[in-house]
Amino acid sequence: MQISILNGSFTDQNCDFRSSYPINMMPIFDKNGLSDFYLRPAEGLVKDGDGPGVDRGGINWNGNYYRVMGTKFCLISDTGVISQLCDIGGVGQVTFDYGFDRLAIASSGILFYWNGTNLTQVTDPDLGYVVDMLWVDGYYMTTDGTYLVVTDLNDPLSINPLKYGSSEADPDPIKGLLKTKNEVVALNRYTTEFFDNVGGSLFPFARIEGAQIQRGSIGTFSCAIFMDVVAFLGSGKKEPPAIWLGINGTSSKISTNEIDGILKEYTEAELAKVVMETKVDETQNLLMIHLTDRTLVYDGAASLLAKEPVWFILRSSLVENSIYRARNLVWCYDKWQIADPSTTSYGHLTNSSSQHYGKTIGWEFGTGIGYNKGKGCLVNSIELLTLTGRTLLGDDPTISTCYSNDGVNWSQKKFIKSGKQGETNKRLVWPRQGRFSNWRVQKFKGTSDSFMSFSRLDAELEALYV
Repeated sequence: MQISILNGSFTDQNCDFRSSYPINMMPIFDKNGLSDFYLRPAEGLVKDGDGPGVDRGGINWNGNYYRVMGTKFCLISDTGVISQLCDIGGVGQVTFDYGFDRLAIASSGILFYWNGTNLTQVTDPDLGYVVDMLWVDGYYMTTDGTYLVVTDLNDPLSINPLKYGSSEADPDPIKGLLKTKNEVVALNRYTTEFFDNVGGSLFPFARIEGAQIQRGSIGTFSCAIFMDVVAFLGSGKKEPPAIWLGINGTSSKISTNEIDGILKEYTEAELAKVVMETKVDETQNLLMIHLTDRTLVYDGAASLLAKEPVWFILRSSLVENSIYRARNLVWCYDKWQIADPSTTSYGHLTNSSSQHYGKTIGWEFGTGIGYNKGKGCLVNSIELLTLTGRTLLGDDPTISTCYSNDGVNWSQKKFIKSGKQGETNKRLVWPRQGRFSNWRVQKFKGTSDSFMSFSRLDAELEALYV
């Protein structure tokens, strides 16, 4: 009997069936002869150095890799050497965008330009407080939460107050700005509006009638362009927050019941600080939602293949929830550059290990419900079909499993050796896994020392009665 390992199942005291998603394991949809997908360890985090502060954002501009760490605007070379270019002050996430000849940085309400040599601050009092910023059609557009503000075409340091625009289909504050297909997206708290450049002597952008979405973003950075549409964490009026994709005046929810339940564990103030980003690589198209104590990841490409939402969770810890220590991913110098939102570390992702900055982390995944049509069974054995033998030389790690026949109470963990380096033919078999009278779920745990992928779970069952 084959049992699904894409998502796990359990139950709670509220009489609900719940889903558990793989932790620090990524579903990869690629038919391999054993199954249609497999779980591989999430990428490891390699430290390249320490910066002048915690990470606040990064960008690839003209082939060079820039970050804001602490209050410093920094350039990082392809060998990982960091150079502090100037001080921009402020705290919290920054916004980057660039036009033809300058890089713009919005930090703590202030707009700066970097031309490759010098930093210039926009001091025009008509700019106001900069909540968010982007570049479009030669303009740098900002918002103070109430108005849409554009710089002059011929002088990006100048702002004409007669050219203010607004997103006022609903009296909710503007939270953030995005750009898709050369259209400006104004994400308000409860609505989302799209604007197109129509020219003219005043505000050059006009609202696209019929494109408005009756839901909006909860925070400035809780939104992103994902698979050519707008993704955001937010809600409409009188709704709890969820994760949505918006296009052509409509929105569709991609967060599952389980993800919605996780989001309800946080206050609105906490969710307003969420950072959302995307990562497109190989067969994956990932939407990453960085919470304060974990990162939720949705794979859009895998969801299309699986015909169901595919989620997994990333965290930088052994067992408990913790912040995921890779943030603001930048593809530069032929690898994914990262930095740590909780320390001064910066580095890159690697597929050859799943440790986080040299520290061991844990992984976990569960199974769907194995149901034998109400007939009692002995579970003579279960076997994980696995790629073993990729651990570090000298390591002899173990992994564990436990089971539940009701989704609440779990058996004791049973440990087995998962294979030393070079033991590529090792079979991972647990004999004598008890009995069940109706249904069964299983759970597996290990650490980054057990560096392996899992393709399927088979169970050998013996009927107790027919």
